[in-house]
Amino acid sequence: MNQQNVRQGVIFMLIASFCFALVGACTRILRDSISSVEIVFFRNLIGVVFIGYSVLKRPLVQVGGKPGLLVFRGVIGTIALYTFFYSITQIGLAEAITYQQTYPIFIAVFSVFIAGEGLRRNEWLAVLLGFGGICFIFIPQMSTGLLNTRSHVIGITNAVLTAFAYMSIRGLSAYYDGRSIVLSFMLSGILLPIISMGIGQFYDLPSLDFLVAAYVQPHGSDWLWILVLGIAAMIGQIYLTKAFSFGKAGTISAVGFSNIVFSVIFGIFLGDPKPSTLAFIGIAFVITSGIIISYQAKKAS
Repeated sequence: MNQQNVRQGVIFMLIASFCFALVGACTRILRDSISSVEIVFFRNLIGVVFIGYSVLKRPLVQVGGKPGLLVFRGVIGTIALYTFFYSITQIGLAEAITYQQTYPIFIAVFSVFIAGEGLRRNEWLAVLLGFGGICFIFIPQMSTGLLNTRSHVIGITNAVLTAFAYMSIRGLSAYYDGRSIVLSFMLSGILLPIISMGIGQFYDLPSLDFLVAAYVQPHGSDWLWILVLGIAAMIGQIYLTKAFSFGKAGTISAVGFSNIVFSVIFGIFLGDPKPSTLAFIGIAFVITSGIIISYQAKKAS
């Protein structure tokens, strides 16, 4: 693969990372207007229009045969989105995105205990470094109250669920068109929030506010930010796919951690407090850990 292709892949990944950070910023802006459950709904409603149009223009070509796993990917991915958007609305944008970006660490660990794959020494060191980074961000929050700690736990839970979602894609990719996998995720991301908001209309469940919330009609500029969020999510997904088709997997995955840098910048502009020194150290540890795992995974492939 020539240097020009690698450079193109890096540029595409930077665009994707910026778009994903923009999704987080839009969520941060909308948090005072609508619930995170509603944000999940609109994010997927906009996305399914684009995917549906693609399927109509170019029909799916696939073997099929794994409907249970396909449903699992959709449901687990949707619940991961619940926790992702909720954590953004409750804690700093940079911290929430950093938690989300720790999913490669959990994939590495689950690959050992679930898939029976082995890890090299460098990968184990990267895993330990990543968990150290999580601790630098998370532990100081334990002294700020149970409510804030709960929000950070939900943020970490997002990374765990995201890891399971990505691992399920490995098992599906040989059987389904990639658009089917995305479509199952988006359809689940529409149906589950409808159920959640339906329950929220009749029951107020504060302890499950990241899963259940009443529908609130967006007003004025809310619609603009919802549209930007949905389009940014789709553009990010498109350029993420393009990036891996142009560049080396290890390099491209490493560049993907620029998402955190963009999120720090967006967060500061939107009024989030500047991350503490310990949080910055934790972010650096998580990025370093992810880069090491990305390159080790590339060597193993």
